[in-house]
This record gives sequence, C-alpha cells and structure tokens, in this order.
Amino acid sequence: MKIIGSVKEDLAVEKRISITPETVKKLIDLKFSVFLEKNYGDHLGITDEEFKNKGANLYDSAKEVLEKSEIILKVNCPSSEQINIIKNKSILIGQFDPFSNKEIINKLIKKDNKIFSLNLLPRITRAQSMDVLSSQANLAGYRAVIESVKEFGKAIPMMMTAAGTITPSKVLIIGAGVAGLQAIATAKRLGAIVSATDVRTTAKEQVESLGGKFLSVQGAENLETSEGYAKEASDDFKKKQAELLKNSVSKNDIIICTALIPGKK
Repeated sequence: MKIIGSVKEDLAVEKRISITPETVKKLIDLKFSVFLEKNYGDHLGITDEEFKNKGANLYDSAKEVLEKSEIILKVNCPSSEQINIIKNKSILIGQFDPFSNKEIINKLIKKDNKIFSLNLLPRITRAQSMDVLSSQANLAGYRAVIESVKEFGKAIPMMMTAAGTITPSKVLIIGAGVAGLQAIATAKRLGAIVSATDVRTTAKEQVESLGGKFLSVQGAENLETSEGYAKEASDDFKKKQAELLKNSVSKNDIIICTALIPGKK
C-alpha cells in the first residue's frame, strides 16, 4: 500500500494545505495510506480529529512524515532541509517553479525523485480537474478587487443623494486572463466603470461580455500562443502599449495588474 504524506507549509507565507478531510477519504478509498503532520489544518479551523475520522494517520513531526512517505503532496516547493529527509525515488506533487526553484529541483532530481508540477499542466480538457492555476487565479482576481477597494477608501458605485451625486469609480485591469476576467466581473458587480487591456486580441470579446471596455493597441497582432497563453511582445508593441497605459492610468482610480509571467514575481 502506497503512503501519501503531507506536512505543514511555512505559515508565514502560505496558508493553503494540500489535503483536506474530504480528499483523505478519497485517497483511502483508492487504497492509499495518508500520513499528516499534527496540527496540519489548525490554522484553517480543521482539527486533527477531522482528519483522523476520515482515516489519516497523524505524526508529531514533519520529519516522521517525510521519512515514511512514498508520495509527497506540497503546495509549495520543499525546503533544502526537507529534501535531505525525503527518501530517494519518492514522488513529489505540488507547485514548482523551474526558474526560482531551480536549485532545489536539481537536488530532487539527483535523488531520483519524480516531480509533478501542477502549475505547468497544459490547458487541455483532460487536465482541467488538476488545473491549480485557474482556480487560484480566479480567487486572486476577486481578492485583488476587494483589497483595492478597501485601500481606496471611497464609494465605488454611483450614488445619488439629497446632498448630491457621487460618480462611479473607474477601474483599469491590466491582463484579461482568468484573474483579470474575475477582477472585471467583481468590479462591475460593485458598480465601477471598468476598462481592461490584454496583448491577446481574443480577450476583447470576453472583456466586453462582462461589461468592460477593451483597450487595444492600434495595429497590433494577436500575441497568443496555441496553448492560450500570451507570448513575448516586440519592442515596437511595448512602446505603443506603454503609451496606451500612460494615457489610461491618469483617468482611473484603481489599477489592478493580473498578468502572470513565468519566472517573475
């Protein structure tokens, strides 16, 4: 019987967990054993008892879990200390950045560990149920608007009162992928006037379907790969885009950038 293990993330930077009580049950039904570090979900209000009731085994330390597990689930890349504990020829499933995590990934490869990075899955129908980028980008787009409105400190929708009229706030979304489209939808629901821009001309219809105004660079080609991602733009395009943004930024109250560039923060 294969052992699947997961330990707590660094809570200073990551609150998400790889396994919930519901997924424990599914894994047990598939004849896996599930090993977790104690207090694994306490910070999310999920007690050890909930995991135990679904069949998980709880251990006092991360070291015990990593030493015993053949398959390890992590939200983020393991630390150098954890890599030293992980058994050779183990399987790691999580989110690994080949740019910023290159050194750690090379250490894992030297130990003959197999690495599956869910954020690098192709955009195909068969992979949709494992697509972590779309689900997290959706939440990020929503949260970006909520956080921005909080910082903005003013009313977003138009308000007509006896004392006068408050005009609606203007929001500019840069990037109209999954996060950008959710940001557009959220800002519109709050009553803002929303405009958005993207290097992919195919995004125009999606932006307008949500009630946003699409800002495009005049005479630009469609910068979209066959996988549906944006590709590198030419220097000429970048100059035109910078000019477009320069004119648009001064007219908006809130600006949200949702563009995701591999290897960049």
